[in-house]
Amino acid sequence: MTGPDSSPENEFDSVQATAGGPGRLAGLEPLASELFAASGATRFDLTIELFKAVLAEVADKYLPPEADAAALRQLLGGIHVEELVLARACASGNQAAWDTFLVRYRESLYEAGIAIAKDYGQGRELADSLYADLWGSADRPSPLSSYMGYGSLAGYLRTIMGRAFIDRYRSERRLVSLEEETENGWQLPAPEPQPMVAAEPRLEEATDEALRGLDAEDRFILASFFLHDRTLADLSKVLRLHESTVSRRISKIVASLRKQILRGMTRRGMSRRQAEEALQADVRDLHINVRARLQENLQESPVPPSSEQGAKAAKVKNDV
Repeated sequence: MTGPDSSPENEFDSVQATAGGPGRLAGLEPLASELFAASGATRFDLTIELFKAVLAEVADKYLPPEADAAALRQLLGGIHVEELVLARACASGNQAAWDTFLVRYRESLYEAGIAIAKDYGQGRELADSLYADLWGSADRPSPLSSYMGYGSLAGYLRTIMGRAFIDRYRSERRLVSLEEETENGWQLPAPEPQPMVAAEPRLEEATDEALRGLDAEDRFILASFFLHDRTLADLSKVLRLHESTVSRRISKIVASLRKQILRGMTRRGMSRRQAEEALQADVRDLHINVRARLQENLQESPVPPSSEQGAKAAKVKNDV
């Protein structure tokens, strides 16, 4: 993975040129040096002069030119300097900064995307599209270059993702003012009754078979994540696994479940294309209780075992 054709020096030189400049921080050198040390800027090869230029930009944005040293000290002492430097270094294309960013925010952004979209697949797609936007281009600067450290970087990223989701929704729905339409004589028509469409019985059978074939821990994970809105952080504590491991586990279970359902339908005489089309059905149209199937027997073990414990339990069961 390579960054845009820019460097930290070029990025921060442009900041210094457009902002009031480090001169605005005259008399605050001890504070600037303290913040510089706390920011970890040296990890990304950023000098204190460039760091001061960023602080001056923050001051220019939030304080009037006549603000005194006390106001500057209060503002700069409250910003998230470590996250500010990370964001600006990423915007400049610093590879070490991007590596740090992905380790720190990747899973939490997937989780936030899923929460915003209320859908696992769409949520991950939303987070992936955010990464592309954050990378920026020659004619479209990265949104990270606009982060000022006022508030957490995670909150800033969630806001960007939420706005992107709203923009996507509006573009798809082509929202029109109800007042305008009413003035033009439009009236809301009575909804036409929708015919009941029976779900493909072979889909129901294959889905029920695949769900019954899940082990208790996999059913617990799916039920917790999709039915009870438990977060990756919640599941990682219960399962005693890292959040990224839980995320990969969910993806693996869902992919495996889909393959099993497809195989189940083809065994029942459907072509691959027919099976793929059948999978587009709304789960609410199926004559099986997915919630009950996922929660089946879970009350017997309210706290599921970890992966290691589950493997040991399976071995004992097989030995018996």
